[in-house]
Amino acid sequence: MTGEEIHKVILDIIREIAPDQDLSRVKPELPLREQLDLDSMDFLDIVMELRKRHNIEVPEADYPRLESLDSCAEYLADKF
Repeated sequence: MTGEEIHKVILDIIREIAPDQDLSRVKPELPLREQLDLDSMDFLDIVMELRKRHNIEVPEADYPRLESLDSCAEYLADKF
């Protein structure tokens, strides 16, 4: 899966979790939580959806690696 495809997967999950957020202005290099005002429960929901939809386990120690779209793509590239 390409980086762009992973970006889309993450944005699709966020769209379901936080439907009121404007995702059109998300900058891939900046932290998602700051750009979208996501709280810790929203972030955990993203991790849970990755596991449910794609069978990807993300250990808690790796959560910081999911900070931005770009870092998600880098971290998840070999897991899809």
